[in-house]
Amino acid sequence: MFKRFQILVQKIPFLSFLGNKYYLILIAFIVWMLFFDNYSYFEHRFLNQQIDELNDNKKYYQSEITKDSIKIKHLKNDNMIEKYAREKYFMKKDSEDIYIIEFEEDKIKDSVLEAEN
Repeated sequence: MFKRFQILVQKIPFLSFLGNKYYLILIAFIVWMLFFDNYSYFEHRFLNQQIDELNDNKKYYQSEITKDSIKIKHLKNDNMIEKYAREKYFMKKDSEDIYIIEFEEDKIKDSVLEAEN
């Protein structure tokens, strides 16, 4: 076995470092850390992807919180509450009439969307 290795090393000088036990242990350690360890390289890549996704979610929700806090500040004003109720829920005062105007383009878009579903 050892003679075969010596002949192989003579033919291919690049393999001469395999005769050293420290290099063999180093290679085994690197292979172990890359593939078999609980905190392997691939596990770290997967965890880093999850961290990036969670950071993106965090940024999104923080921006939504700021938008909502601005809306809340606006809705503390009575005039803004009335405006929001009129636009969103079509509320009106007793002495008013509301006319909802629908454009032809909106009807066409709605019918196309219904046909696609």
